[in-house]
Parts: sequence; structure tokens; C-alpha cells
Amino acid sequence: MTCVQAGKSEEVDLPTAIIDGIETRYEVIGDGPPLLMYSPAGFDATLDKWKTQGVYARIKLLDHLPKKYTCVVFDRRECGQSGGRVERIAWAHYVAQGRGLLDHLSFKRAHLLGGCMGCCPVVAFGVAHPEMVQSMTLYWPVGGAKYRISTHKRFADHLAYVEEHGLAGVVSLVMREGKAFNAEPRGGPWASVIKNDRAFAEAYAKMEAEKYKKLVADMCRTLFDRDTAPGAEPEDMLKLDIPALVIPGHDASHATSAARYLEECLPKAQYWDVLPEGQTEQTAPARLLEFLERAAAEAGDRLGL
Repeated sequence: MTCVQAGKSEEVDLPTAIIDGIETRYEVIGDGPPLLMYSPAGFDATLDKWKTQGVYARIKLLDHLPKKYTCVVFDRRECGQSGGRVERIAWAHYVAQGRGLLDHLSFKRAHLLGGCMGCCPVVAFGVAHPEMVQSMTLYWPVGGAKYRISTHKRFADHLAYVEEHGLAGVVSLVMREGKAFNAEPRGGPWASVIKNDRAFAEAYAKMEAEKYKKLVADMCRTLFDRDTAPGAEPEDMLKLDIPALVIPGHDASHATSAARYLEECLPKAQYWDVLPEGQTEQTAPARLLEFLERAAAEAGDRLGL
């Protein structure tokens, strides 16, 4: 398959790093121990979502966490102003982006925080690089049967549009509508990159449609392969010695069962048993800060510090 990859974005107000040949737009906020934050909002996981998306806009984590932590926020690959590459993306690709960003910033170890679909690469990161992860906070992990079904339908809608209009038709749609995959399924997982990078869009339109369709179908099948929270195998999570805080959602995309599943699979998990309406600016940042401070203290005790 022809490799289609984004070049440099036109956004210049925030720094970028080239990770695995793909540009990542990021921002570093605050001071203290590093906290790598995988953004919420599914396939539109941009760094601004910590301030604008649903519950995160309400609890205002970035008004509180940077007072004690160096918060590293970023546009996930294929989202916002970060670049992308047409390939069968797995959770390991998102792990590689986060690790590459920590390496770029010379952080050897960090706390990890994921929101929504961002919880998936956090647990995958913990499995792949446990020595780099001081703690994991999993806020509203995605999962549940309804989430799997709706996500598979999103990919199916995109593939149906490719079947009818071809990849050039996808490019035309994205340029006309300007929407991310979350908002317009027909545009597909690379919609944001198509919108922002003309050279990428031109190469994308010329790809072989049949090979592309197989790649996308395989990507959907391997990323969203279960009714529990995706991201890592339970056998691997059960071996982790990393403190984790699980905070449940309660809707069609963030089933409470997904949060309970992570509590079951992570040996050092704490479960904040508070319904979404009780998760406020007064309660949520304080709970996260308490957890992070305790996790750091426990790590110091183990090391004799």
C-alpha cells in the first residue's frame, strides 16, 4: 500500500514534535512532576477538549492540576493539528506517540491521565512501559456494548461512503464539511489530516480503494474488539503494579461496566464511586490531586526516599 503521511501543519501558535515521522502538536502547562494527558473526545482528541468537552469543561482540570504538575497535553495523531499516516492503527501507535512526546521533553517517568477514549492508550502504555508510568488516572473510560456497536457503525458508514464515492469523494466531502470523524463518520479516521494538509489529501485520494477498505475494516475490528473497555488484554493488566484511579461515566459511550471492568483488572485500582452529577470542579480535581500525591508518596516509600 502507498504510504500517505501528513506534512507540517499550518498551526504555529503551539510547539510541535516529530514522533515516528508524524507531527504532534502539544502544550506544556504548569510546574512539578510530569503528567501526560491523553485527550478525550474519541476521534477528535485535541488538547483543547480538556477545557471544552462535556464533563471536562465542568471540572476544569487544567485550572487545578498545573498548580502542582507539569501537564503535557497534545492533539492525538490524526486529530486537530497533529499529523497522521494511513496505516492499520492499533493502541500501540497511540502509546508510541505519548512515549515519543515524553522522550522529546526529556521525561523518563510520568503520571498518565486519560479521558474517554484516551483511557485506552493509557492502560496500553502501562502494559508496554510500566517502568515509565508512576500512576494511571482513567476518567470516564469508553466501553460497553452500545459503544462497540456505535463505533463499528461509524466505521461502516465511512466504508459505505468510500464504496459509493471513492476516496476522492471522501476528500471532497471533508473539504466541503470540514468535520472530524466524530462529527461526520463518512469522512473517516483521517478527516482532520485531509482537512489540514493538502499534500496528504491529494495522496489519499489516489490510494487503492480496495486495500484501503480492508485496512480500515481491520483497524476497526482490532481497536474495538470487545464490549468491555478496550486498550489492553486483561491478562496483562492483572500483572501491573501501577496505582490507578478509575472514575466512571454513565452513558452509551462510557458504560459504568467499562469502569468496573478496569477496577477488576488493575490490581492497584481505586474506584471513585461517584456518579457524573457528583463530579464537579469542587470534587473531581481534589480527588485527582489526592490520588496523585498518594501515588507519588507510595513510590517514594518503595524506593526508600
